[in-house]
Amino acid sequence: MTNFGALIRRLSSAGVEFVLIGGVAVLVHGHVRATLDLDVCYARTPENLERLVAALGPIHPRLRGAPEGLPFFFDVQTLRNGLNFTLVTDDGDLDLLGEVTGVGGYADLALQAVSTEVYGFSVKLISLDDLIRAKAAAGRPKDLLDLEALRALKPR
Repeated sequence: MTNFGALIRRLSSAGVEFVLIGGVAVLVHGHVRATLDLDVCYARTPENLERLVAALGPIHPRLRGAPEGLPFFFDVQTLRNGLNFTLVTDDGDLDLLGEVTGVGGYADLALQAVSTEVYGFSVKLISLDDLIRAKAAAGRPKDLLDLEALRALKPR
């Protein structure tokens, strides 16, 4: 089970620049549904990559679904060489996205993000419009279900 509060606390306390996206963002925007992981879009600046490694290193991030024993080093070089990472940590599942399909990277999302309190921390939350664009672009069955509910939340 993912400890969403612990993951958000780690990221926020370390000063990691991120925008909350995915299922938790859907919940915060007002559509009740289950989610098993925390999804964030992170800034890819060298300083932020350092903060990510410092924040998450102690909870032993490893690739979710990778074969047992596959070497994986969670360091700045790995983050620099990759973009999107689906991880399992001691605090649960975490998806780190450098880019969100249909919307863009951290800078794009941060422009429209709203500040909100989640688990006692002030975080940037993907805007409802950007979340709708991201869900439409992803196109998975669960995203299409979210899409219908999210569109209903938009003021008319």
